[in-house]
Amino acid sequence: MSDTAAIPSAIPATLAPLTTVRDLIRWGASEFNRHGLVFGHGTDNALDEAFHLVLSSLKLPFDLPAVYLETHLAEDERATALNLLRQRVETRKPAPYLTGISYFCGLEFEVDERALVPRSPIGEMIEAQFQPWLPRDPETILDLCSGSGCIGIAAAFAFPEATVDLAEIDDGALDVMARNIIRHHVKDRVRPVVGDLFAPVGKKRYDLIVSNPPYVPTAEWAALAPEFQHEPKRALEAGADGMDIVERILNDAPTYLTDHGVLICEIGGSDDEFEARFPGIPVAWPEFDKGGDGVFVITREELSEWLRARKRRK
Repeated sequence: MSDTAAIPSAIPATLAPLTTVRDLIRWGASEFNRHGLVFGHGTDNALDEAFHLVLSSLKLPFDLPAVYLETHLAEDERATALNLLRQRVETRKPAPYLTGISYFCGLEFEVDERALVPRSPIGEMIEAQFQPWLPRDPETILDLCSGSGCIGIAAAFAFPEATVDLAEIDDGALDVMARNIIRHHVKDRVRPVVGDLFAPVGKKRYDLIVSNPPYVPTAEWAALAPEFQHEPKRALEAGADGMDIVERILNDAPTYLTDHGVLICEIGGSDDEFEARFPGIPVAWPEFDKGGDGVFVITREELSEWLRARKRRK
């Protein structure tokens, strides 16, 4: 039984005064705050979340002229919107899992609980074509731990002459990714490669490797809010300090980068764990205008030199 079917559509008399789009948004935001919901999957506050869900339920654009917020809804429209708002409260699922759609770099992606909700600050770097970090436009790009494919597909739009490989091991995420490749008509330049990290790419080398790998320490993952617990654990949790997958990426990336290649990797709030595990690594930390942090940049040359020095110290 779907979540929609599980929640009664009958509207209590106490909600009868809720007749306009604005009424439903205001009520939804109040309910979200009253129940202590947590945000961070496309919105960062109750009002924006309610706006997103109500407009989605009505199949209306998010840039709807303000005058339409005062329109009165048909009874079936009102019931649909209220049920979606209730699902958000009762299931604690992130809004994109309820609507089936998430937005990243101005593109619409299909998403469900088999893949992370797209929200990486790497999106801002893609919109800037990774400047000033790339010496030239990449011809080959690898999106490592690709999930829904949002980073790699968005990069394909940013660099229309590039070919992009999306590396992923999880069958469910691969199914979501495949739907997004078809949705965006990029099958001729974007391909999934199935396997563990670099294993499926063979001897291919890339001008750019970009990754949002699992990086959440185990104890921190266990304490996450219910909204984040709905996301696949495999895409989040990565050992006692969260750096298990990141270390594998750092060790192997030079083999798969071209001579002037660049590695860009997100580690979120695990920067302290990163610096403790990899002291002295010469990474750059981009600053973001739209929020977010915890993304590092390192060239193949810098990474190779650091790895050699690290090996000598051991």
